Amino acid sequence: MLRLITDFDGPIIDVSERYYRVYQFCLEKTRRPDQVVQELPKAEFWQFKRSRVPEKQIALNSGLDEAQAQEFAQLRRQTVHTEPYFHYDTLAPGAVDALLKIQQAGIDLAVMTMRRFRELDYAFQKHDLGRFFPENRCYCLTNDYVKTRDIEDKPLLMARALQELPPSTDTWMVGDTEADITAAKNYGVKAIAVESGIRDRTQLELYHPDLIVKDFSAAVDLVLRA
Repeated sequence: MLRLITDFDGPIIDVSERYYRVYQFCLEKTRRPDQVVQELPKAEFWQFKRSRVPEKQIALNSGLDEAQAQEFAQLRRQTVHTEPYFHYDTLAPGAVDALLKIQQAGIDLAVMTMRRFRELDYAFQKHDLGRFFPENRCYCLTNDYVKTRDIEDKPLLMARALQELPPSTDTWMVGDTEADITAAKNYGVKAIAVESGIRDRTQLELYHPDLIVKDFSAAVDLVLRA
């Protein structure tokens, strides 16, 4: 049996609008009433995120001072994964077609994400994605889980998945961050990194995935040909 484990945000869901709206909110909340700031265009902001420019530096580039930049970074962490902003997430182009291909090919499909259960469930309902992922193929965080760092938490999910899932002849992991690549490599799973998420190619290459492709559709096509 061939298995594909995929991250959720990045390969399947485009989070760029959510992150940008949170950036705009935090910039507005942190600036002084009379202060002139320079709101970054979305494309520039997203490129900063993808190349891992720190939050404080993004704030400084937007015209905030050092103390405000610290406040901005803290507010952003508190806000980016809150319910009102998940509304801005959209389906990544071609993701549903790729999921249908996997289903039709009879590949065992699982999702592995740093979303909490309620956050994953919200997206499943909003985008009609639950049909692709039965409950016993969903690996996410419990609603009360205390996060450390994705690069530490995600391998724990991978360990649990490999322990619980039935044996497979071959397993691939598709993701858009260093956490996905690390989780796969720690357990001998082949890692495909996609450039459609929150890391650019330069950042992905630092973690030596087996392959880097444009998006989830390209990753699925590659797995189907393997």
